[in-house]
Amino acid sequence: MRLAITGGTGFVGSHLLDIALGEGHRVAALTRRDQPPREGLDWIAGDLQDRDALRRLVDGADAIIHVAGTINAPNAAGFEKGNVQGTLAMLAAATAGGVRRFVHVSSLAAREPKLSLYGGSKARAEELVHSSGLDWAIVRPPAVYGPGDKETLELFRMAKLGLMLMPPKGRVSVIHADDLARLLLALAAPSAPSNILVEPDDGKPGGWTHREFARALAAAVGTRPAILSSPGILLRAAAHLDQWWRGEKAKLTTDRAAYFSHRNWVIEPKRACPPQLWQPRIETLQGLADTAAWYRTEGWL
Repeated sequence: MRLAITGGTGFVGSHLLDIALGEGHRVAALTRRDQPPREGLDWIAGDLQDRDALRRLVDGADAIIHVAGTINAPNAAGFEKGNVQGTLAMLAAATAGGVRRFVHVSSLAAREPKLSLYGGSKARAEELVHSSGLDWAIVRPPAVYGPGDKETLELFRMAKLGLMLMPPKGRVSVIHADDLARLLLALAAPSAPSNILVEPDDGKPGGWTHREFARALAAAVGTRPAILSSPGILLRAAAHLDQWWRGEKAKLTTDRAAYFSHRNWVIEPKRACPPQLWQPRIETLQGLADTAAWYRTEGWL
């Protein structure tokens, strides 16, 4: 296929590019900065507000995979711009360019739009895709991990230090970035089902309790840390402290604290991907160990 991809310079997008190129697809990817050349990849300079760049991005594409989005912003306007307006711009480009297949990366947070600004913006973006008239697929990933991820890295670092502060008691589904990338490519194929909403995971029924996942992370780095469940009020206090300390670079914002405090971020089995289309390949304990090894090699851990 010839694919138009947004978010290719980010964590999930970089895994998607690697696998798409490895499978022999031709890719056009949007970028705001100069990138090294790669065989089979056309970098398109611009962003989601650049109509001319989006026109060139989708020209001749068989499908669009819209990965780009905002997971951290100081206010509602930031999420609106990154997740809602950005999606609207890509839908307009798809319509104008005659590209029918549109694969949209959302989030499980869209199930609880009133819980966080992030989740609300993702829910509104989904509504735009639903009403676009295109041949769409929406993917709601749970927590995504893998080499290159700077979000889960914080948990790996806590495990290494021997003290893990986890969200209040609850459960979470997870998925490796490579498995997610393979799903996105499967949904972009001409034979994929139309107008489908998918919640994928690593195949663990019922997901992981926060304590189970903390132990799995600890095993990946070879430690046995103390694991403490933080009440929501402590998470919010920690968010204020992180924002005071790191400003716009804070990893734990008050909006994310509200998201993390929710007790159920497990996929709905009825929204699982049809197994004949895609199944996860990466067992999580091995995936976490491989991710920890990558962090060490890169000097991140």
